[in-house]
Parts: sequence; C-alpha cells; structure tokens
Amino acid sequence: MPRRPDRGTLFGVKIYADRFPIALRQLLTDLLVVVWVYAAIRFALWLHDLVQKLAVPGRKLEGAGSGLADNLAEAGGKVGRMPLVGDELTAPFNRAAEAARSVAEAGRDQQELVGQLALALSIAVLVFPLGLVLFGWLPLRVRWMRRAGAAKALATAPGGRDLLALRALAGQPIGRLTRIGPDVAEAWRRGDDATVDALAALELRRLGLRAGR
Repeated sequence: MPRRPDRGTLFGVKIYADRFPIALRQLLTDLLVVVWVYAAIRFALWLHDLVQKLAVPGRKLEGAGSGLADNLAEAGGKVGRMPLVGDELTAPFNRAAEAARSVAEAGRDQQELVGQLALALSIAVLVFPLGLVLFGWLPLRVRWMRRAGAAKALATAPGGRDLLALRALAGQPIGRLTRIGPDVAEAWRRGDDATVDALAALELRRLGLRAGR
C-alpha cells in the first residue's frame, strides 16, 4: 500500500511542522513575509512614480525647445529664399534655432537624470526589507526545513531513532531529559526501547514533528 504523504510536505520537502502551534506560527510568519515583500515592492514603485513626476518640466522643456527650433528653422528657410538679403536674415534664425535645440537637450538631460534618481531611490528602499528576508528569514526557514527533513528520514531509517535519541541527549534541557527517567543516559546506552523512543520523540517534538508519521 503506498505511503500517504506527510502533511506540510511539498515535493518531498518538509515545509511546515506537524504540530499545530509551530505550524501555525510558521504559516503566519510566511504570510507576513509575503505581505512585507509585497508592501516593500509597492512602496518602491510608488516612490519611483512620484520621483518620475519631477521629469514633467523636462518633458515640457524638451517639447517647447524642439517645437521652437523647428519653427525657427522653417522661418529661416523661408527668409533665406528672399533675394539679396536672404542669407543675412537667415543667420539670426539659425542661431535662435540652435539655442532652442540646446533648451530641448537640457530638457532631455533633466528627464534622464530624474529617471536615474527614481531608479536609484527605488532600489535603495528595497535593499533593507529584501535584505531582512534574504539574509534573516530565509536562512532560518531553510535550516528548519533541512533539519526537519533529516529528522523525518532518521525516524524511519534503521538505527535512525538511536541517532535522534543521541541528539536529544546532547541538546535537550536537563529538565526534559530527567522527566523521561532518572538515569536516561544509562537507559539509552543499554538500548532500552522505551527510552530511545521517548528521546527520539522529544527531539522530533522540538522541531514540531510527530513520531511515527
């Protein structure tokens, strides 16, 4: 008969604990992380759009300068067709058109600067929240998943419960160990099945896992 997959397992990887309090805490923490990341991204996008509004004067300046340069160039071309004095009258129009093009170029530069500033600020405000997730929450989450997966594998492997019991002896508080028995270490060395099972279950419980699943 095929083995029923464990709860909280996805593609063979243990994602959530078996025990309700720990599983609920993990689920709520994961949801908070998702909300945190979503809010950080939304804020970064809002800040980007807000800073981009500073480029509006640059766009207007570019449009006005380009339009004025085109009109002056067109007027200079018409004046240049006048006999005798056409060339002399064209020069001021050409200089004015060049000045207007310089104004348009300044508008384009201002837009480019604002775009770079908007991008830099958006990335800057994402560094801290995403850094907390990538270097704070994620390593702890992955470490628990690895430990839980290893513990579940040990629980069903030959001799695995002995290793779990040994880990419990090495890492569990003295008070919890003595509740199993007054001489729990000696009982483990003798290979007492009840003691080994109790110690293994204690180690699994520390990770929020159930014995015998």
